[in-house]
Amino acid sequence: MHGRVKIKSTAQQEEEKRKEREKKLKIYVAARDACFSKRKEGIWDDEALQLTQQLLSSNPDFATLWNYRREILMHLETVKEKDEVQKIYEGELSFLESCLKVNPKSYGSWHHRGWVSARLPRPDWARELTLCDRCLSLDDRNFHCWDYRRMVVKMSGVPVDQELEFTDRLIGSNFSNYSSWHYRSTLLPLLHPESPEPPSPCHKPPQTSPPPSPQTHSHRVCEEQLLKEYELVQNAFFTDPNDQSAWFYYRWLLGRAEREEMISCVYVSRDEERVAVAFSRPVNAQSVGLLLVLDGQPQRVEWRSVHPRFKHSPVWICDLPPGTISDITNEHNLTVHWTEKHTHRDCALYTGRTESYCRDSATDQELFRSELSVEKTSVLQSELQSCNQLQELEPLNKWCLLTIILLMRALDPLGYEKETLAHFQTLKEVDSMRSAYYSDLCSKFMIENTILKMEYAEVRVFSISEKNLTTLCHLDQLLLVTHISLSSNQLQRLPPQFAMLQCLEVLEADNNSIENLEGVYHLPKLEEVDLKNNKISTLADLQPLASCPKLKRLDLRGNPVTQTANIESQLAELLPSVTDLLL
Repeated sequence: MHGRVKIKSTAQQEEEKRKEREKKLKIYVAARDACFSKRKEGIWDDEALQLTQQLLSSNPDFATLWNYRREILMHLETVKEKDEVQKIYEGELSFLESCLKVNPKSYGSWHHRGWVSARLPRPDWARELTLCDRCLSLDDRNFHCWDYRRMVVKMSGVPVDQELEFTDRLIGSNFSNYSSWHYRSTLLPLLHPESPEPPSPCHKPPQTSPPPSPQTHSHRVCEEQLLKEYELVQNAFFTDPNDQSAWFYYRWLLGRAEREEMISCVYVSRDEERVAVAFSRPVNAQSVGLLLVLDGQPQRVEWRSVHPRFKHSPVWICDLPPGTISDITNEHNLTVHWTEKHTHRDCALYTGRTESYCRDSATDQELFRSELSVEKTSVLQSELQSCNQLQELEPLNKWCLLTIILLMRALDPLGYEKETLAHFQTLKEVDSMRSAYYSDLCSKFMIENTILKMEYAEVRVFSISEKNLTTLCHLDQLLLVTHISLSSNQLQRLPPQFAMLQCLEVLEADNNSIENLEGVYHLPKLEEVDLKNNKISTLADLQPLASCPKLKRLDLRGNPVTQTANIESQLAELLPSVTDLLL
């Protein structure tokens, strides 16, 4: 009818949109092909600059075009005056702002902006910081912007305390700003580092060693500042107990610093004429400069890891030339030098002794718990009390439960063991999707407690039966253990790290769910293995035991492998040293 606006059908609208898209695509493809053609011919002119700008304005994630654009700009640097180059790059920064409006998280745009800022003859860092502030106000978790801001701060020399105030502002406006909490954790060790303790004479580096830079220190924060941070973060998680950002930061505050790089143990065996060395972290002994000196004479030895799967390992072993230390009437002095770290450790093998060792215990190394001052102990006790109060109000809050566990471990891991186990059980019920994670974490803490108990008792027996263990860890701390009991747990394997137990004589691992013995590998002293009631199903699963030369007793009762035809004769062939076989 006359006077009425004709309404297009949906089909007509879709057809028009399709034609419009095809038109834009043809223009885009033509411009792209023109760019590729120019780049192939080595043409770096203003037209190429315009073509790339046209394409990147609509698609700022085209990495090849950013590369071509940088080639053009580098060419223009060689043919233009400095002032002209300044104007070109200023225009580039303006263009990049428009690209960031299209996609604020464009990898290509942020990378190119960093490249341009670094080449700008007269950079305006204040402008760049303002841009970062503006972008972060729109999305405070834009990690591209955070990365760029760190680069700007480094290039412009913004003081650390000023950046810390910046995190104060962002956290104050939004407790849930995880990026700000994380950035804060990188700034505090620089602004408030803990005073370093003087090194012990045994580990003292030579005077020619350069002093550590702020980026290479231990990342500990001084106690006075830590106490202030506890108060800040407590305000955050009491405001919103279900927000994870503050809880993660609190966990960082409770964490221990990186361990000092050192030789933590040297063990020497007269019978095997073997030396084992444990480090505070995994290393490649073949490349870190490890030197063995015996009675003042450097030895040519071949270092190898305890298992072929490890190129980096905390424990390395070597065999001495035959007859070097076998005479029990002789005394020997041995020194292992870690030349890369300017540290060493001595070990004396006395007359009449078949073995000797020199080590720092887990307690000495503060491996599982740092020594606390009276003031810090008081503050952590207060924090624990506050978290317990919050847990009464929020009984199903997993972050609160986990933090209570961490506080208990920081204060007294052995004294709070019973409460810790109860809280882990609650955690598994509250957060059942992560039940396996909590089981593994609980296993880790129980192993740490057992190591501490073993060291306090000054024995080399490690017993951790009936603790529902699901994983094994800290096995490098068990280098000197002779007897280990892992009975009645939930272990499914003995991992390759188990081969670090170089002194092990008796292994009790009955009543688990073990299917894999990969870690029972070349254990030179192992004589007895109890694997009763596990899930070992094939002869191949027992193959690692063949590498243990002194194995005499093996209990395989209750394993599927015992149902294999001719199993006894096959085992006799595989393990000829075994004289006491229980099937």
